[in-house]
Amino acid sequence: MSAPPQAPLRCSTGIAGLDELLQGGLPVGYLYLVQGDPGTGKTTLALQFLREGVRGGESCLYVTLSESQAELTAVARSHGWGLDGIEVREVSDVAESLGAEAQNTLFHPFEVELQDVAEVIFEAVRRSDPARMVIDSVSELRLLSQSALRYRRQILALKQALARQGCTTLLLDDLTSMDPREDRQLESLSHGVLALRRSEPPYGAERRGLSVRKLRGSDFAGGTHDYAIETGGLVVFPRLLAGGGSTAFRREPIPCGVAGVDQLLGGGLDRGTSTLLLGPAGVGKSTLALTYAHAVARRGENVLLCVFDESPDLYRAKAAALGWDFQDPSEGRRVELRPVDPARLSPGQFTQMVVRAVRQGAARMVVIDSLNGYDRAMQGGEDLNLQLHELLGYLAQCGVTTLLVLSQQGYLDQMHSPVDVTYVADTVVVLRYFEAGGSVRQAISVAKKRSGGHERTIREFQVSAEGVRVGEPLTGFRGVLTGVPDYTGEATAMLPRASEPEGPS
Repeated sequence: MSAPPQAPLRCSTGIAGLDELLQGGLPVGYLYLVQGDPGTGKTTLALQFLREGVRGGESCLYVTLSESQAELTAVARSHGWGLDGIEVREVSDVAESLGAEAQNTLFHPFEVELQDVAEVIFEAVRRSDPARMVIDSVSELRLLSQSALRYRRQILALKQALARQGCTTLLLDDLTSMDPREDRQLESLSHGVLALRRSEPPYGAERRGLSVRKLRGSDFAGGTHDYAIETGGLVVFPRLLAGGGSTAFRREPIPCGVAGVDQLLGGGLDRGTSTLLLGPAGVGKSTLALTYAHAVARRGENVLLCVFDESPDLYRAKAAALGWDFQDPSEGRRVELRPVDPARLSPGQFTQMVVRAVRQGAARMVVIDSLNGYDRAMQGGEDLNLQLHELLGYLAQCGVTTLLVLSQQGYLDQMHSPVDVTYVADTVVVLRYFEAGGSVRQAISVAKKRSGGHERTIREFQVSAEGVRVGEPLTGFRGVLTGVPDYTGEATAMLPRASEPEGPS
C-alpha cells in the first residue's frame, strides 16, 4: 500500500488573508505569476513577500527592469518599511556585465539585448543564491524578445535555472501586451497565477479584487476576493466558505421583553437564525432592532450594531430615548456600534469586520441597519443575495442571531422593496402604517418563521417614551396590510395614543 502524498512545503506571502486563500502560502521552489494593471499593488505585494522572507532569515533578491531602487525605496517608505535585507538589482547594472567598452554607456531596457539581461539575472541568482526572488516586470522581457517563441524559451530557461536553485519566484506582469496569447504562454509556464483587478464605480472608492487563477498540485479558495491597499501593505478579505465557522451552541428562543412581540414570535427569536425587519421608513424597524439588542446586552451577551444610514450620535440618541444609555458600563461595554460608509467600504471588508466581531469580540447578535445601505455598498446589488447568504450562513453556524433592517418604498397601499431577500432570512417581521380613526397607526405581524411556530395575527405597534408597545390582535379590521383597512370592530380594541419619545423616532 503506497503512502499518502506529502503536502508541499509552503512559504508565507506575508499577507494573512492571501495565505488563507492559498491554504497556508505558496509551495516552495516554484515560479509564480502576479498579474495586474498598473496601480493594482503588484510591487507592494512583492515587497511584502520578500520582507516576510527577510523575517524568516532567508536571502531575498529583487530584480527590477522597470523601476529604480529609489522608486522601490519610496514605495517601501510609504508603508513605513525599509529595504534592509533585500538585495535590489537594477536593469542599469547590465552595463557592468557587457565589458569595459560599455561601462560608460547608459543602457535602457529597450536598448539591451535580451540575452544580456537574462545573463545578468542568472548571474545575480548564482551570486546571491536567493530563497525568494521577484522579477519586475516581465513586460520588459516581452518587449526585448521581439517574438513569442524567443520569449517563451527565455522564460522557460529562467524557470529551469531558478528551479535548480530551489528559489520561490514572483514574476510581475502589468498586462501591457497587445497580444493575449503571450499572456497565456506565461500563465502556462507558471506554477501558479495571482490576478489583481481594480474597478472604478461611478461614485465612491475604487474596488479591488484578487483571485488565484491557478496553483498546480494544491487546493486554494477560488473566486474573487476583495482586497485593499492600506498603509502597511495589501490586506486581503477572503470570501466566507461554507463550514468555516461552525461551532456548537444551544438553539433557544431569545425574548426581547415586549410581551406582544414575543407572543407574535412564539417566544422570541431563535439563536442562530436571521430575521428581516421589513417596512416603510419611520415605522419603527430600527427601534425594534434596538429593543432586541438592548435585551441581549442586558443578558450579558455582546452585540454588534452596523449602522449604514445614520450617524452614531443619532443612533445613540435613539437608544437613549428608549432608556438605553450606551455609556452605562454594565450594558454599553457589551455593544460595539460601527458606522459603515458604503462609499468607502467594500462588501468583503464589511464581511471581515463582522467576522472579527464574532471571532474576537464574541458578538452573539449582529444588527445590520440597513440592507438599503448594504445594497449600495454592493454597487447595484447583483451579488447581494449571494454575499448575504454566505454571511448569514456563517453567522448561523456560529450561533449568532442576526437582525436585518430593510426599508421599503411607499407608506400606504403598495410597498416596494429595493431588493428581495425575504427568502434568505429565517424570519420575516412586517411593519406597516395603516389609517384608522382619523390617524396614522402602525401594525406588526410575522410573515414567516422557519425555526418554529409563530402567531399569525396582526397587532398594533407603537413607539412611545416608554418604549415599544404592542396591542391585542386587530380582529376588528380587514386589510390592515394594505394600509387602508375596513374597520368592523370596536374602537376600544385599539391602543390609546401614547406620547412620542423624546429624541429621534
